Amino acid sequence: MSQDLIYRPRRLRRTEALRQLVQETHLRVQDLIYPLFVMEGENQRQEVESMPGCYRYTLDLLLKEVEEAANLGIPAVALFPVVPEEKKDPTGRESFNPEGLIQRAVRRIKQEIPEILVVTDVALDPYNSDGHDGIVRDGVILNDETVEVLVKQALSQAEAGTDVVAPSDMMDGRVGAIREALDEQGYTEVAILAYSAKYASAFYGPFRDALGSAPKWGDKKTYQMDPANAREALREVELDEAEGADMVMVKPALAYLDIIYRVKEATDLPVAAYNVSGEYAMIKAAEQKGWIDGKKVMMESLLAMKRAGADMILTYFAKEVALLLKQSY
Repeated sequence: MSQDLIYRPRRLRRTEALRQLVQETHLRVQDLIYPLFVMEGENQRQEVESMPGCYRYTLDLLLKEVEEAANLGIPAVALFPVVPEEKKDPTGRESFNPEGLIQRAVRRIKQEIPEILVVTDVALDPYNSDGHDGIVRDGVILNDETVEVLVKQALSQAEAGTDVVAPSDMMDGRVGAIREALDEQGYTEVAILAYSAKYASAFYGPFRDALGSAPKWGDKKTYQMDPANAREALREVELDEAEGADMVMVKPALAYLDIIYRVKEATDLPVAAYNVSGEYAMIKAAEQKGWIDGKKVMMESLLAMKRAGADMILTYFAKEVALLLKQSY
């Protein structure tokens, strides 16, 4: 018995061609930024135990990985250093060493694979013997003293040739200070991707394993945001935009889709989402157990981030996604 219906939404789901024709959100390889871990040494690649398929690379092998990414059409890589313990101290001064690991990596990438964009992290936790994003005194994270070091770090990365500096530390005023210093030194073309809404999340564990950058004491709740807060994210974005950020970020992504949506509605700046290590690890672990179709869950998760409003996504899945998208065309 036929219903007397004017509207039948299933009409447009009837075939694959129809579904593709009316698809509202698209995930493209051009949307991806590939985070990579670099370490000292030669001809070594160490898998991160809590992040199956992700590795720490020495610089020679990192260059090969970056070249593969570029050949797949991935437009950008984000670099994170594994700093030896003997180079860490309470002030994080290794972060602005002109011959530091990140500075050397940036120079080599820009020399050998100039077409790919390089994004460099601006924060002290990989370099700080306390494992915090800022300088510590008597158990307190010092804001303004930390910003002075972050400015030096950003300038050293700009001098090395980075395309984008990405302050992830969540210190107040650091975007404005970095923008002013970059402009004064003639680095007006270096963009700032601000980690504007970075939450004090439990999803970062595998990343800290990868870099050995977990706090030696306490937590990061005095500078990273409370996961319960949404309006606060809009305030952080507003401040970073006023201070000169070129792009803003929400981190993590999957449990914060509502924040991505709100931020996208609140700013005209490009919005990035960081598909963080814990989100990656959960999918990989469930896939290894045979509980989910890992590739389908991966694609659905990233598509959700785009649907929420992300213009770009930092994701450890970047190469896998690029290969899948290449096969689909």
